[in-house]
Amino acid sequence: MNKIYKSVLSASAAVAIIGASLTPVLVNAWGDSNNGRPSYTIAEVNEGKIDDIITFNSISDGKIGDEKNFVGAKVAGTTADTWNANTIDVQDGGTYTIRLYVHNNNPFGTDMIATGVKATFSIPTTVSNSQTIVGYLDSSNATPNRYWDEVTLKMSDDFYLEYQKGSAQYTNAKMGTVSLPDELVVSGATLGYDKLDGNIPGCYGYDGVVTMNVKVHKSVAAKVAKQVRIKGTKTWSESVEAKVGDEVEYQIEYVNLLSETVNDVMIRDVLPTNVEYVKDSTYLYNANYQSGVLLADNTLTTTGINIGSYLAKGNAYVRFTGKVVDNTLACGNNQLVNWAQATVSSSTAKNMVYKDDASVMVAKDDETCDVEPTPTPTPTPDNPGSTPTTIVATGPETIVTGAIGAGATVTSLGYFIASRKKLM
Repeated sequence: MNKIYKSVLSASAAVAIIGASLTPVLVNAWGDSNNGRPSYTIAEVNEGKIDDIITFNSISDGKIGDEKNFVGAKVAGTTADTWNANTIDVQDGGTYTIRLYVHNNNPFGTDMIATGVKATFSIPTTVSNSQTIVGYLDSSNATPNRYWDEVTLKMSDDFYLEYQKGSAQYTNAKMGTVSLPDELVVSGATLGYDKLDGNIPGCYGYDGVVTMNVKVHKSVAAKVAKQVRIKGTKTWSESVEAKVGDEVEYQIEYVNLLSETVNDVMIRDVLPTNVEYVKDSTYLYNANYQSGVLLADNTLTTTGINIGSYLAKGNAYVRFTGKVVDNTLACGNNQLVNWAQATVSSSTAKNMVYKDDASVMVAKDDETCDVEPTPTPTPTPDNPGSTPTTIVATGPETIVTGAIGAGATVTSLGYFIASRKKLM
């Protein structure tokens, strides 16, 4: 297997270019569970210095330069294989691809298979002008068992990072590019060579690259996201097609993006004409009410509801049902836009309002319509007026399941992603 190392580095001029393009830095961001593994040159590997040990990302003059800088970043969509190894300047609204290189350095191929190989990314959940993403690589029979490296994203303004769901991938010579689960940023994703079984042989023919995308958002006080689905289905989306008489479920997601606790968060929903609120259908889900609590005062679409206090990165979901009716539907295609808003007040955010929308598409073509139907114009956001002050009463008679406990407020992105699955 020694010839593989020699041929890879001598026959490809591109390898030398890739190594040279990395940002020159001192290798001080990496680490491992052995408190500092040794480095090997290609020549030393070929001379047998690694022997019968399985180790990862320890070659100092490899394909990517020093493999201990195995986590890097670049602007998403750029074709050049040029990665910023330690820092990258970012812009508001930009999307960035984060890379984690995977290389079992042992030269004896299938005679030295690493098992239980898994990659994990840790994405910060704070708001800052500097965000450091840490990538972890684990193997049950490697020495060390765990490896990590990091890359820092910087901007002049404070910002937060949003993982782009569905963007996780693994690329190698055998499988090409395959999708990885979003658990990559929660509990980790299993890798492999010919399948994702955790087994990766040694040498360059078996190396691979994990990638995922994150989006940069300039700091705001809250995130509000609105989605909709036909009642009885499981998939949420920004828009659905429905008929008159159908019931649709709306979901409002709220996340506290401040580094402080906010109190008395108000959620209000502005229903479009031709969608009616279904009485007693509003439920609140958060860390204290993981199975949901019925909000029986039915004020979500009028004065709004108070969903309580949230620590930094605390989150909640509000769900309710609407029914599609024909009060003023025009002939042709109708877009019924539904707006949700969160009003947040704290020491740094005074009555700040954040909005998002979802749409229900309804086609009307009956005997009352003209031969050539005319589509209705897209509605615009409704101005909800002053900040609602109604406080929701959530007495014992309204609770569907018991409270989990006042100390269970969501505080991490990991739980935030997992909680979406529990709400399906």
